[in-house]
Amino acid sequence: MESQQAGVAALAREIEEFMAAGGWDQPPQLFALVPTAALLDEQPELAGQLDRANPLTPVAQEALPEGDLAEALGRIAWPDLVIGCALAQEIIVLPPGSESELPDVAEADAESLRRAAADHPQRTEARLVAAVLRDGDGACVMRLRGIGTDETVDEIVESPDLAPNLVEALKATLLP
Repeated sequence: MESQQAGVAALAREIEEFMAAGGWDQPPQLFALVPTAALLDEQPELAGQLDRANPLTPVAQEALPEGDLAEALGRIAWPDLVIGCALAQEIIVLPPGSESELPDVAEADAESLRRAAADHPQRTEARLVAAVLRDGDGACVMRLRGIGTDETVDEIVESPDLAPNLVEALKATLLP
């Protein structure tokens, strides 16, 4: 189990690095996690691009539809070949205690909350990658954009507990 956990964490880091190479201000990107050997069996022309030693390969999917991410994830079903999935998305992170400065959740719609978070003076932009496997292992990696006094240096945070709701939503896409 620990090696699989390490494997899914390594995939989350790989996906985050891939997304980082494209810069900021990207839409959410969904990835299928596919056994490398099976992928090479189906598409031998990829042999020069994939390392058979890596048990899983992330495969970028078509763009997600505009609108509610949870709704889009709720409509996804994966073929048996896909043994996991990952989602990369840009988010706004607020400092602890700032919830009191936001509109009342019961009265505000999601767009109002997003706008209030985006306008918050202490906000930090971040890219979150959550990856899960069918067997339940999950991992999260978050890149905080240019924080602290040196705004050119991003900070990387890694914990399977960064986005429990997103991890659960991704796991649900893998259910039969």
